[in-house]
Amino acid sequence: MRNLLLLLLIFSFAIFSSSTQAAPPNFLVILCDDLGYGDLECYGHPNIKTPNLNQLAKEGIRFTDFYSAAPVCSPARVGLLTGKTPNRLGIYDWIPPGHPMYLKSETPTIASLLGKAGYETAVVGKWHCNGEFNSPNQDQPDDNGFQHWFATQNNAAPRHENPVNFVRNGTAVGPLEGFSCQLVTDEAIRWLNDRKDSEKPFFLHVCFHEPHEPVESPDELVEQYLDVAENRDQAQYFANVANVDKAVGRLMKQLDQLGLNEETLVIFTSDNGPETLNRYRSANRSYGSPGDLRGMKLHIYDGGIRVAGIARWTGTIAENQTSSVPACSLDFLPTFCSLADVEISDDLVLDGTDISGLLQGEKLTRQQPLFWHYYRAYSVPKIAMRDGDWKIVAHWDGPHLIEAGNSLGRGVNTESQKVIKTAQLVKYELYNLADDPSETNDLAEQELKILKRMQDQVVKKYQQVQSECPVWETDEYWQNR
Repeated sequence: MRNLLLLLLIFSFAIFSSSTQAAPPNFLVILCDDLGYGDLECYGHPNIKTPNLNQLAKEGIRFTDFYSAAPVCSPARVGLLTGKTPNRLGIYDWIPPGHPMYLKSETPTIASLLGKAGYETAVVGKWHCNGEFNSPNQDQPDDNGFQHWFATQNNAAPRHENPVNFVRNGTAVGPLEGFSCQLVTDEAIRWLNDRKDSEKPFFLHVCFHEPHEPVESPDELVEQYLDVAENRDQAQYFANVANVDKAVGRLMKQLDQLGLNEETLVIFTSDNGPETLNRYRSANRSYGSPGDLRGMKLHIYDGGIRVAGIARWTGTIAENQTSSVPACSLDFLPTFCSLADVEISDDLVLDGTDISGLLQGEKLTRQQPLFWHYYRAYSVPKIAMRDGDWKIVAHWDGPHLIEAGNSLGRGVNTESQKVIKTAQLVKYELYNLADDPSETNDLAEQELKILKRMQDQVVKKYQQVQSECPVWETDEYWQNR
């Protein structure tokens, strides 16, 4: 009898343990394209109305010091997916169609790691992690772990309205009617509703093209901003952000109606800072705002890399929070794997940190400072590192490629890769971002001890990443241009 009671007790405990063990969460990452730090109402924009994103922020955490992995699109996306600073993987700049740069399947991604652990995975919207899109010559979204994909190589073409260049799982979709962010949201909602096994957890990556040029917005939204805009082009931009807000609202409504809000970590962010007005011919509607930050897209100052960051997980993340703790898209991979109890190989070098504790109210101890390197930065400094409140930016002895009057400045090629592999750091600026978020007061000469500590850190990291930078064979690509 005693043995029978003991067996019953063990059996009951096993059932109780399995029934109370938390199921792995779902992950929904919403990524905008060229959305400025100051473009949302909840981040201080005086005119653009974003009620759905305001609500998302109220239901979770609004980060004031959230960063992208890079100040330009392709590197930022690869960094988000891999947890690696993108230079380690040779993604040095935006990837033109046909260019040999691409994210190789041998590199673990959030999607591939979670997929192996039983997650369903999907990416919808802008891909921009390869040059030869939908071609057997390079790895595609499914090779990088996404079981379902509905994507474009780069922009929605010919513009946001009625795009013609989407591909679904390797098959060209053809002309579509509607605006890109709404079409992408339609696909995300269909995928959520039609998943093969609704009991499985999922990772859904929603990548809006907006508000990247060429900007095109619904007339009814444009009309709402004509009275507060300088001109119709600016009203188009304001409406573009508002259209993104509507798309997010639709997606959140569907997620909540499916009863998934308590099971899903939602993160909203951008790939980099806002585009500069009239930098190129079709950038006439780029009225994005970096807020009070210095620089914009393509800058290594915070205007190029600090972006909106909002996280919601009903019942797990406390509501109505504002956090000034620095966080980054590089943190997604280690964080998601930690929350999903997915083991990461000790051999996998990551530049992000597990911030799952921070999301749940714990203090974050970052394993290593945040680091950025963009060789074609419009800012003269090309390298940056943030450690707590302090940020160091570094100049190198290579050319300022944006001003280079030769092939060095036109994109990733043989010459520019030599510079990336060999340039040395020669000059530094130092800022306390808690006191000086606009990076106007260089403290390099006043704070010599902090400068020396951070200089040693950034040189060590830079040299380590520089030694790993792969070299692409680009001569044939440029010969055909």
